[in-house]
Amino acid sequence: MARTFRLHFNAAPAVEQMRRGAARGLLLAAEHVLQQAQEVVPLDEGPLQNSGTVSVDGSTLTAVVSYDTPYAVRQHEELDYRHAPGRTAKYLENPLNASRAEVATIIAAQIRRAMR
Repeated sequence: MARTFRLHFNAAPAVEQMRRGAARGLLLAAEHVLQQAQEVVPLDEGPLQNSGTVSVDGSTLTAVVSYDTPYAVRQHEELDYRHAPGRTAKYLENPLNASRAEVATIIAAQIRRAMR
């Protein structure tokens, strides 16, 4: 004997919770990348290192890690510059690439947490 029933599922609240979790995960992941970058950013008496920031746009789910000095890009791209031991060019690119798995884990954990 077959029974028929209807199910109405309103996905909007679940999608919103997931989006909030993703935005929180992006913030934490970007902060993780910034922390890794701070360990290798060229030392220059502090202005470059102190200019590191994180921003997240929750509407587009985009995170940005940046440094804001007039010479930040040049320091990042010039592979021939000499730096103090442990400091290097590509101070954003390398930590981001090295942290990909951790970044994904951080974001996924926050989405899971939001869906509880």
